[in-house]
Amino acid sequence: MTEPSAQGQVTLTRQGAIAFVTFDRPAARNAMTWHMYAQLADHCRTLAGDTPDRPRVVVFRGAGGEAFVAGSDIAQFQEFKGGDDGIAYEAKIDEGIGLLERLPMPTVAVVDGWAVGGGLAIATACDFRVATPKARFGVPIAKTLGNTLSAENLAKLRAAWGLQPLRRMMLLAQILDADTALACGFLHGIHAPEDIDAQVAGLCDQLGALAPVTQRVVKEALRRQTVAAVADTDDLVHACYASEDFREGVEAFVHRRPPAWKGR
Repeated sequence: MTEPSAQGQVTLTRQGAIAFVTFDRPAARNAMTWHMYAQLADHCRTLAGDTPDRPRVVVFRGAGGEAFVAGSDIAQFQEFKGGDDGIAYEAKIDEGIGLLERLPMPTVAVVDGWAVGGGLAIATACDFRVATPKARFGVPIAKTLGNTLSAENLAKLRAAWGLQPLRRMMLLAQILDADTALACGFLHGIHAPEDIDAQVAGLCDQLGALAPVTQRVVKEALRRQTVAAVADTDDLVHACYASEDFREGVEAFVHRRPPAWKGR
């Protein structure tokens, strides 16, 4: 059995009208385990509760100063047996990300270091993103695992980044820097590490002073518009996760060697 400390944790704290969700597994750059995904979902359900003291803003950030979230823990994919496991995994990720997107209050991601794979999906699900200059963004699975993303995940990334930056991340496996993310509108701002907490506090003050019903309904309207015409690509997801290349990618990553792609 995996020790709880190795599984990491996602914590929820509160300071006045602001809630803070922290991804806390710094030894693995906050890579998400199944346990952490479940905790994130539980916290989102708690935050969405219709209570008189519901937070006005939620801030998401990673512990340790090296990463926001560096994807999912790759070792977990060794349990997969075929394409159906990939379909189930992508559906589970979409469900969890959906809980975050449906939070009725504005959300802010603070990115200091890596936000890749599942971490990029989490940051994209937030309404605003602020970063330090060392923030890095990408989905380098064409170089690492040889898997793919769900149709919803791709649609949301395209809406947030634009088509060509997404192609760079997905087809070229490029890692994009903070300046690129700011230029395409993905980031609200870039701030020095010593200044970012004050900048986040100021943004939260601005958001918390505005009409919460307007914020809630606009958030939901934009979410619906983004996913309204998403194509069914389960056949493509199944084919990718059932491929020999995906199994090779996982084994190569876990054993720290370059993958030998075969195209099948």
